[in-house]
Amino acid sequence: MLVLQGAPLLGAVFAMGHFTHQSAALLLLLAAGNAFLVAHVFMLNDWSGVHQDLRDPTRSAGVFLNRGIRRNEIGALLLILLLLSLMAFNQLGRTTLVIGLMIAVASALYSVPHVYMKGIPLANSLLHVVSGLLHFLLGYSVFKNPDMNGLQIGLFFATIFSAGHLTQEVRDCDADFRNGIQTNAVKFGKKQSFIASFVLFTLADALLIALAMKGTVPQLLALLVAAIYPVHLYWMLQALHEGLTFEAVRRLQARYRVLYAGIGIGMVVFVILA
Repeated sequence: MLVLQGAPLLGAVFAMGHFTHQSAALLLLLAAGNAFLVAHVFMLNDWSGVHQDLRDPTRSAGVFLNRGIRRNEIGALLLILLLLSLMAFNQLGRTTLVIGLMIAVASALYSVPHVYMKGIPLANSLLHVVSGLLHFLLGYSVFKNPDMNGLQIGLFFATIFSAGHLTQEVRDCDADFRNGIQTNAVKFGKKQSFIASFVLFTLADALLIALAMKGTVPQLLALLVAAIYPVHLYWMLQALHEGLTFEAVRRLQARYRVLYAGIGIGMVVFVILA
């Protein structure tokens, strides 16, 4: 959940200009609303996929049914979380509220039975691109109406989000196969999906460098990305060499999240110093 706070808060940083007491209050309200929304998204996914998770040995111990929590209780809680998030976004403006609603709809399309785009190859990745862009614009819209600069920077986050989704599909491929879920990794194979995920990471990094070179984002970000990319490549090849086991991919995820957290911190610092 902490990882998913990054995109909207960075969107707000790129849009807000000078930091003031008022902007600090808006950032806190955004963080609260986004925390409620992300919790809703996670709980909806858990509520919808509870029976598959019970059959997954890597997840079954943490399933809420095995911890004495009933499914209808989770259903009520996820609706309350959605309501709280929309109440917060409503205080931030109509555009922010609409974007929050669109993210909630995208989450439902991904998780809810009978629609369940999680099990539709390619479409699930496209949905993550859209969701990643909306998540960045959620924060951007607090201080500025979405514009071309916002869309271009948001596309970086959208591509990263989709790449991370593909990596997670590779990690969970064996469990998804047993549960009959047609993810990209199940449909096209672990290796092919893993390579596709790294291609998306590469495209995202190239986009950020291009945006830095033309001044849309601070130019120092280009140097930061260029320094980090070889490390990510090495870790990717290491996971590939280890056979893309669950543990190897999970370790890779933890590592590249640190790298991209570093880019996020760099964004905040460079924007403030600009």
